[in-house]
Amino acid sequence: MSSFPEARRWPGSEWLKDHPRLLEALYAVTERVLRAIWPFLKRVSPVGSARLLLWVEKPAKEILFNCQMCGQCILHSTGMTCPMNCPKNLRNGPCGGVRANGNCEVIPEMPCVWTLAWRRDAQMARYAGEIRLIQPPLNRSLQHTSSWANMLDGVDSRTPPGWTRVELEEKE
Repeated sequence: MSSFPEARRWPGSEWLKDHPRLLEALYAVTERVLRAIWPFLKRVSPVGSARLLLWVEKPAKEILFNCQMCGQCILHSTGMTCPMNCPKNLRNGPCGGVRANGNCEVIPEMPCVWTLAWRRDAQMARYAGEIRLIQPPLNRSLQHTSSWANMLDGVDSRTPPGWTRVELEEKE
């Protein structure tokens, strides 16, 4: 067996992932609700609000997507398939080592995450085609934080220091 972390399987999670329109609809509803209540939650308790979201988000995403809690979730842009399940942690894939049968080059018995993502992306309504968007590098400082809280606060889209060309040129 592979050394890659195995998902806690929920009966039906594979079926659900193979029907990404349902997940896309759930995502849209969740986003609308959270955007509406987030300002209130932040006023009541900024730290507690993020912890509450993490408390709900972590088990749900682990069971449904084998989520690695990167803090910068792009499920909606990858056919509701978590790219962090790629053994190479590729945010923009596939790597070019996909086997002829569509399986991973690192873990031959595992379907390539990006093959699944590409197929599922084509089934989506609102976010279909977003798999073609180039994703920025992962900000590892957000690991194990709530991607919902990071998105609502705009933290997930901020460029960390040292990532821009201008900042690198200024240091030289």
